[in-house]
Amino acid sequence: LGALELTVLLAVVRLGDDAHGLAIRRDVSARMRHDYSVGAIYTTLQRLEEKGFVSSRLTDPLPQRGGRSRRQFKVSAAGQRALGAAHRVATSVWAGVHTTIHPHPA
Repeated sequence: LGALELTVLLAVVRLGDDAHGLAIRRDVSARMRHDYSVGAIYTTLQRLEEKGFVSSRLTDPLPQRGGRSRRQFKVSAAGQRALGAAHRVATSVWAGVHTTIHPHPA
């Protein structure tokens, strides 16, 4: 998983039933402190879906969207396994590093 793929996948987990494109974009942009375009998020979601890490479905039409549907995303079992593997790698890589070292300078 690339950094953006991992961040998007974690956003889908966090958002649960509210995991749709705009909410995912807001979550990822806030956490990464970078304003990602809708296109970048949807391209990443499409890539994750092609890899089998997420699935999507269209909701029923929503009155607040002028009767348009929304595409909702859900992490698959393969996505859960990929997240577990990414967590294990990050934990292993950071093992033994003193807590006084910060990965992001203030």
